[in-house]
This record gives sequence, C-alpha cells and structure tokens, in this order.
Amino acid sequence: MKILFKNAIVLTPDGSYINDASVATDNEKITYVGTDYKGDCDRVIDCGGKLLTPAFYNAHCHAAMTLFRGIGEDLPLQRWLEEKIYPAEDRLTPESVRVGSELAIAEMIRGGVVSFSDMYFFCDETAKAVLDLGVKANIGRCLVAFSDDATIKGDTRFEEAVRLADEFHGAGDGRVRIDMSVHAEYTTRERYLREVAEYTHSRDLGMQVHVSETKSEHEACMERHGGKTPVKYLTDCGILVPSKTATAAAAHCVWVTESDMALMAENKVTAVHNPVSNLKLASGVAPVRAMLDNGVNVALGTDGAASNNALSVLRELQCAALIHKGVNYKADIIKTADICKMAWEAGAAAQARYDCGRIEVGARADIILIDLDSLNNIPMYDPYSSVAFSANERDVYLTMCDGKILFENGEFKTVDVEKLRCNAKHIIAHYFD
Repeated sequence: MKILFKNAIVLTPDGSYINDASVATDNEKITYVGTDYKGDCDRVIDCGGKLLTPAFYNAHCHAAMTLFRGIGEDLPLQRWLEEKIYPAEDRLTPESVRVGSELAIAEMIRGGVVSFSDMYFFCDETAKAVLDLGVKANIGRCLVAFSDDATIKGDTRFEEAVRLADEFHGAGDGRVRIDMSVHAEYTTRERYLREVAEYTHSRDLGMQVHVSETKSEHEACMERHGGKTPVKYLTDCGILVPSKTATAAAAHCVWVTESDMALMAENKVTAVHNPVSNLKLASGVAPVRAMLDNGVNVALGTDGAASNNALSVLRELQCAALIHKGVNYKADIIKTADICKMAWEAGAAAQARYDCGRIEVGARADIILIDLDSLNNIPMYDPYSSVAFSANERDVYLTMCDGKILFENGEFKTVDVEKLRCNAKHIIAHYFD
C-alpha cells in the first residue's frame, strides 16, 4: 500500500528538519522525502503540522514482566530479584507469557515503539505475539548455568533457544530475529559461556547479556576472574564478540571502565542505556558521554516493567536527556538530537536492523506522528527539544511499522485492547495475586 504523509515537520538523519514536508511509503519502505511529491498513492494523511519522526526502538526489555509491574518496590537489585521476581517467575506459564507479551507490545505501540529486544522464557509465545501484533523484535531465551561443569549438551534451556532459532529466526519477513542470550557473568560459568559463544557464531546470531549493572556485580567479577571486568571476561569467553552479520548488546553498562569502552568499540558492541530502571533500583548512572567519546554505539532500553514501571522509550530518552546534564554539571554534554538518535538509529543498529531508524529514501517505513497541538507542546521552537523534553506518549498520534499502521488517532489496528485488558487481569488474578 502506498501512503503519503503531507504537511509534516520531518526530522532528518543529519539532525535537522524540513517544514511542510512530505514522506511517501510503498509497502515496507520509504520512497520519498521532500517538499514536492508528484507520485500516486493509495492514501493521503494530512499531518497538519504534526512532527514526523522515526519510530522508537527498545534495545533491552523483558516484555512479559508487565505482569509484575510494581512488584517489590524500594528494593535494591539483588533483593528485588531474589525476594520478589524469582518466586513470581516460578509461576509463569506459556499462557501468562503470551498475555504479558501482548500487554507489553500494545503499550509500546501506543508509545511509538515498533521494535524491542527481549530476554525471557517461553519465548515462542512472545514471538507469536510479535507476529500477530505487527511489530518487530529480537528475542533470546535467557540462559543461566551455575555449575562449573555445566554444558550446553542436554541443557533444556539451551535446547529451547535452539528450537526458537530454528522456528522463528527471520519470521514475518525478518520482523522476528532470534538472538542468543546469557543472563550475566554472575549467573553463568566459563565453560558454558564459551560453548554458547561458539554456537552463536556458528549460526551468525546476535547476543544479548546484562553487563556491569551494579557496582557489586562489577567488583565481584573482578575478584572471581583475576581482575577482569565483566566486559573483559565476557569478551574473552566470546560472548561480546559479535557474529559476522549480527550484533552483541550489553544491557546497562553502568560501571564500565575506559578500557571496557575501548574493547566494546573495537568489537562493535552496543551499550544499552536503561536510565529509569538503573535509577529506580539505585544501580547508578551509566557513563554515556564517555562511551560515546570512545566510539561505542549507545542505544536506549526500558528493562522490564517490573523495574521501570513503564515500557516508554520516550521516557527513557527524556530521562537520559536530563540526567547526564545534572550529574556532570554540563548543560550541553550531549546534544539533544544525539540523544534522540539513541532511540532511533542506534537502537535499530543494536538489533542489526541497519535499514531502520531514519527518515530517508530506502529505509524501512517505521514512522510515528507526534501531535504538536497538545498544550504541553506549544510553542515549538525546536522539534528535537519537543521530543526530548515536552512530548509524552499521549501525543503519539500514529505508529507505523514496516509501512503498516498499527495505531492511529486513539485506535489500535492489530489488537483488541478491551479483550487484552480482560485477559491480563484474569491472568494476574489467577497466577500472581
């Protein structure tokens, strides 16, 4: 289907914008960006001065944890995991993960997110939800191994990850990508890590892993491994060495060192900044300016709704745009347009979706419209500033993924939201109340 957006303010990859612009899409691709469109189309959307931007990419998420939104408040990470999350996760079923994933995806669509990176369990249910609701995702079955003798041979978790890749990698015209995923250095042993890395490279798959989320995690790793940081140790094990055409994404990176950053840049590892979750769990603030200066690709993630408590990349963007100014006492530490790009093309690159995240001819038609007539967006002097400081999810007027409209003017196109609400409340009451 050919769709023309006209009379829009369009944000461009070079950090500038075009007033009174048009953007044309033909099925999944953008075919025109400019001010003088002459072609035909099946539908014209008059944007009326709305802001047209790339859609958002959530580079670290545990989608089905929407079911645990608000569990275990005011606890640090390890107590939160051990006292609240692990016991709740023991009660998860394929049915509950499917509903939790649908709830997460609908929330993300409403907030302009079209793709997310996910680490969790019963991942086939999340993949099915992604395909049915029309978004994109990089999905990994989270792996752990607590014994030094642990091996991938006969390991049921690893076998689930292999079946997931066999069935879903590349599904939905590439909307679903399957990554391998180890939970973290402290929940996995060296032999197992090396075997997972070898398999990952043999199949040219991506990798997702938690890295240096807390100071205690970072320091304990160095004590265990002769002074090696999590980044150094995981790199030596092959985990943070990306496959040929895929990527490796290190979530959090709050306590990484300068040498870690150089190693990540050398191996083209993405650092996924999760400012809201890291603040909420009192883990700290990632050194984003230093990572950027060292050539590291930095994307944005929400983490799970249990530790956030939302799945809003826009909120992460806005938190990141503020927090680094404050903790570094420097108002211009990161340009506003560069913060926005973390949510767009940097997030797409974290998922090896290199034709996404930009409004330009040939890119995938992942587009959102933001209503600038909302009271909180008047006046608009700088559209990047509107995204980074004044807009909110309620201002997202339209969400398009691969040229397909998923949400428009308050209406979801691919999900029955009332049925989803009922299913989610039933699951929560049945399993978790």
